[in-house]
This record gives sequence, C-alpha cells and structure tokens, in this order.
Amino acid sequence: MQITLDLPDSSFSALRTSPDEFVVEMKYAAVTKWYEMGKISQAKGAEICGVTRSEFIHILSQHQVSVIQYDEATLDQELS
Repeated sequence: MQITLDLPDSSFSALRTSPDEFVVEMKYAAVTKWYEMGKISQAKGAEICGVTRSEFIHILSQHQVSVIQYDEATLDQELS
C-alpha cells in the first residue's frame, strides 16, 4: 500500500536528507516509537520497515530504543 503525505519543502532540510531518505527515516522513527510503546512486536516492526528482524534490532539501537520491552509488573512476574 502506498500513502501520500504532503510536507513543506523545508521539511527535508531539517534532517539534511533527500525526500526519499526523509520518508525512510520518518517510517523508522514511527515504527521504533510504536515498538517502544509496546504496540507492535519486533517481527511486526521489521515487516513494516521492510527489513529483517536483525536489521530492525539495529534500527532500534540507532534510535536508542531497548530491544527488551518489559514493564515492571511483567518483569516481576518473570523473575518470580
């Protein structure tokens, strides 16, 4: 599926990238945030980004998002 998004030309200068690179970075940023919020799995994140799971883990690292997503209650339960 393809989605069209209208952005001002000045948007691309914000990251100093081409429009194509900007779109990829925007997608990665959104998907890593969804993963960080617990809305999607690593497998789904990789699928959305069009990369392998290993590559998605690298993307998470680049965005300083932990690959381990446990909340306190789940971690306590796992350790019990």
